[in-house]
Amino acid sequence: MLTVSAYAATSADGPLEKVGIERRDLGPLDVLIEIKYSGICHSDIHTARNEWGGTHYPVVPGHEIAGVVTAVGSEVTRHRVGDRVGVGCFVDSCGACGACASGDEQYCTKRVVQTYNSRIGDGEYTMGGYSTHIVVTEGFVLSIPDGLALDVAAPLLCAGITLYSPLRHWGAGPGKQVAIIGMGGLGHVGVKIAAALGAEVTVLSQTLSKQDDGLRFGAHHYHATSDPATFKALRSRFDLILNTVSVNLDMDLYMSTLAVNGALVELGLPEKPIRVSGFSLAANRRSLAGSMVGGIAETQEMLNFCAERGIGAEIEVISADRINEAYDRVVRSDVRYRFVIDAGTF
Repeated sequence: MLTVSAYAATSADGPLEKVGIERRDLGPLDVLIEIKYSGICHSDIHTARNEWGGTHYPVVPGHEIAGVVTAVGSEVTRHRVGDRVGVGCFVDSCGACGACASGDEQYCTKRVVQTYNSRIGDGEYTMGGYSTHIVVTEGFVLSIPDGLALDVAAPLLCAGITLYSPLRHWGAGPGKQVAIIGMGGLGHVGVKIAAALGAEVTVLSQTLSKQDDGLRFGAHHYHATSDPATFKALRSRFDLILNTVSVNLDMDLYMSTLAVNGALVELGLPEKPIRVSGFSLAANRRSLAGSMVGGIAETQEMLNFCAERGIGAEIEVISADRINEAYDRVVRSDVRYRFVIDAGTF
């Protein structure tokens, strides 16, 4: 067993603290990764503070991991020592169900093992990327192309694939009108990817405070949803809307902006149930759907796509002793646009 430094939450209302954790010995198909950067996702905060329930303490968050391979098991063929690699939201699945067979391991019907806070044994739980090293089975380790710096690549392992997967699934591309609700850690990456896919991109944000950024990232239009005239002007406009915010919105207003056969896809996870009128769905044969991350092959496709087009997250790199401060700033939406922890400071 390898003892490594990490930052863990030990209770729902306490700060994250520096701890030592054990990483398993390398098995034949395992890869040991020296973590260089770990992104802070809002899901980390929800879990650390037990806002979704089910948190087992202590918990080491982090599922946006970028680093370098330092050792491999005897049967590993996909990765070598020195390779630049990443780890996303899950580190194992059953490998046999229909979802796994089709490359949608994130929807495994038997057992998805999340990168942190997933039970893996009697009293044992996975520990995430807020640490110096991690051991992961080779099939769940992604290659980070040379065209992507590790720090800006880290958030792509969650934020990037969370947007890329539905954009691909619902056919965003030339001739398609795509709207992104929210210009935060998820939304800003979505704007970049949707624009690179060739779609006409509109940002729907509460205010125009980030308009210059949105247009710089590739958006063609930017509208303030606090202005009632916005929804009248955009009626029946969009083929696809991706909602990246985690607050309950007036869904009927947003559904009214969908064109015939348009879909609104929920990516954020609001606290209360989503309410929408049946009339909003029936009109224009609209759909309300959801999506979460992507499979391993699609995540690798996303990383290659971003490397080829120079797409990375907009980040603020912090030292490990600023994690608690960063959590509070994320909750206040005081970051443009993603915090990334320098794992060398653990």
